[in-house]
Amino acid sequence: MAEPKAKKEKEDAKGAQAAPAKGEAKVRKKKERKNIVTGVAHVNATFNNTLITISDAAGNAIAWSSSGTMGFKGSRRSTPYAAQVAAEDVGRKAMEHGMRTLEVEVKGPGAGRESALRALQAVGFIITAIRDVTPIPHNGARPPKRRRV
Repeated sequence: MAEPKAKKEKEDAKGAQAAPAKGEAKVRKKKERKNIVTGVAHVNATFNNTLITISDAAGNAIAWSSSGTMGFKGSRRSTPYAAQVAAEDVGRKAMEHGMRTLEVEVKGPGAGRESALRALQAVGFIITAIRDVTPIPHNGARPPKRRRV
């Protein structure tokens, strides 16, 4: 006769934990609080969105945000206000890690360039340098054809 199936263990053959059952809470690793005083804010302002990443001097990301993650959808993502809200959010996250001074690298032609910069200053960062790192082609790829409206 077949024995009744016992509850399967929550570990697979290698001993790794399986996903928790519906009623159980997930065990989350606490975010490590780094203590970094100076960093680099990378503002990527495209025509459709504004992405802001704050990293340490080595380039390791500390905090990031974008207009889209702040809940703006469609054409509202490309507005200066959306970039301002995203910059305030990423600024607060970086301040939790002890960051106080920033160098800002701005890339792209988008509307959120200046407003993101002003928002980072308003949060309380001391901005030491502003660099425009927009890639400029030396006659690279052929541009799209002109629009006829």
